Amino acid sequence: MRRSFPLRTTLLLSGACLLVASMLGVSAAQELTVPASVTAGDETAISTTGSGAATFYLLGPSVSRRNEVSLGQEIHLQARELQNAGDYMAILCSGTCRSASFYVNAAKPASVTFLVHPSRVPTGQSDAVSGVAFPFDQFHNLVLVPKTINFQLTTGNSSVFSQPAHTRDGVAWFRTASGKAAGMLQVVASLDDLSAKRAVQQVASDPCNLRIQGQRTANGIVVETEPVHDCAGNPVPDGTIVTFTATDASGKDTVDAPIKKGIAKAQMDAPGAVVVSAASGVVMGNEVRIGAH
Repeated sequence: MRRSFPLRTTLLLSGACLLVASMLGVSAAQELTVPASVTAGDETAISTTGSGAATFYLLGPSVSRRNEVSLGQEIHLQARELQNAGDYMAILCSGTCRSASFYVNAAKPASVTFLVHPSRVPTGQSDAVSGVAFPFDQFHNLVLVPKTINFQLTTGNSSVFSQPAHTRDGVAWFRTASGKAAGMLQVVASLDDLSAKRAVQQVASDPCNLRIQGQRTANGIVVETEPVHDCAGNPVPDGTIVTFTATDASGKDTVDAPIKKGIAKAQMDAPGAVVVSAASGVVMGNEVRIGAH
């Protein structure tokens, strides 16, 4: 974003220039010509006309300079004075004051700042992974000139997503679905020979095709699931809750059991004939019928 100086600030500076010029007693006419384009960190020069002494002021995002100069000679600006991108104002005072502004553009990209959300995501979710990338030059100026950033998402040797995106006002972004396989998702943003990497942990989605089996024991009944997977075949993480419900003539009994080593298991009191079902989240499993003692 271009920055400009408030009118009040410009008027005050011009007034100060007139005061200095009157003290010096110099009345020679003067003009100054600023560069048409400047890149951050480059040296440049401002040309002047006239003769005699003058006072030069330079104001910028991180510089404030005042020195005496000779009219008709170039005023050299050092690289360290022009490291910050933005609007600069040059003022030359000798009898009267003249001012001109110029803009310093960011240098070429030297790094890419990359943010990805979330750090952990279920598999097979649409619009679940997003990221933004910002190119900066060596002086930490945001590069506003449009650049092409390539976004790539991979799991192992498989590509999940690949797309180039053009920066707009210094930012490029993407949004895509998570992959089908649980595991580490590598996310890379690259710009020419620059790159930034992030990782997203993909975990199994909701259980799918929940299957249970059960049998009667001396202490009641024992029910357990078959190994629980999501619809893509990924093992559901341990700790996921499966709710078992036993229904008999006296009513219902429920037990919440966490999955351990891929299987959820519960023991329930049911002396008579019973029907047992299971559910996890919005997924229902099959029913099993277990007879009485």
